[in-house]
Amino acid sequence: MIRAALAALALAVTSTVGPVAAAAIPVGGCRVFPADNWWHADVSELPVAARSRQWLSHMSTGVDLHPDFGPSYGDGPNYGIPVTVVKASHPRVRVRFDYASESDKVRYPLGGDTRIEGGRGSSGGRGSSGDKHAIVVDRGSCKLYETWNTRVRGGHWRAGSGAVWSLGSNHLRPDGWTSADAAGLPILPGLLRWQEVRTGTVDHAIRFTTDVTSKHHLWPARHDAGSRASLRYPPMGARFRLKAGYHPRGFSAYAKTVVKAMKTYGLVLADNGSPWFFQGEQDKHWPSRLIEDLKRIPASAFVAVDTSSLKVSNGSAEVRSD
Repeated sequence: MIRAALAALALAVTSTVGPVAAAAIPVGGCRVFPADNWWHADVSELPVAARSRQWLSHMSTGVDLHPDFGPSYGDGPNYGIPVTVVKASHPRVRVRFDYASESDKVRYPLGGDTRIEGGRGSSGGRGSSGDKHAIVVDRGSCKLYETWNTRVRGGHWRAGSGAVWSLGSNHLRPDGWTSADAAGLPILPGLLRWQEVRTGTVDHAIRFTTDVTSKHHLWPARHDAGSRASLRYPPMGARFRLKAGYHPRGFSAYAKTVVKAMKTYGLVLADNGSPWFFQGEQDKHWPSRLIEDLKRIPASAFVAVDTSSLKVSNGSAEVRSD
């Protein structure tokens, strides 16, 4: 019943970017980037990257994956990266950026309703934990606003950096620019969302982190923040695929949906952080069983894939259809 209703909703919802495909679960009525966007590309048949073994040798592959969301001892019962959906009429505010030269200097739809990763803390976000990401979708224009290290005090907003995307476009940020992520990519398309997992419709790659990265980035990433000049270390934008031969024995149906997505769309290295932590939306409905199952996936079951054949142009995340 729930599956049928959500499928019908996905078919019926339209926005300024056009109809939402049946296989896509919208956010605020907006599809999260076009179907031919790199985040939605099937990488299950792409060749293994030439440096896959080198990169993985610097990525703590002796550990298991860690879902950085959902119920978790010491961080729960409800953590992850929150998403706020607003109307087109939502007031806009000025935001001062620490990295102003690489941030989009427009007014952002932030306010008392804006959810910040880690919470606002006692001083408008200053005492919050984590990266303090704020992700806001304007459902009227289908624009995505993302900020990092977001703080508000006395009604004045400040953030480390900020970026804006049209969810109906494949346009990338200028090469060399950061975003709310070290890779210069949007965060929203890489988040697992409970609504899509429960309906079996995860149609995108998943954002993850590792601790030691290269001072290089791969298309469509635009930025890097690594500590190693060597190309033997993983670069921002690198995509990793769960091996087809991995069998999720004893996993729940929900966990098998995520495993399938990891085999089809893979993981995207998007920021520096704890090795093999992958991100999801903050949602109180994440099942404990799902989270525990996902903690059993070994990092050693992944390979890096070569996505260079997907590129149409340097300034676009559009992928080839042939």
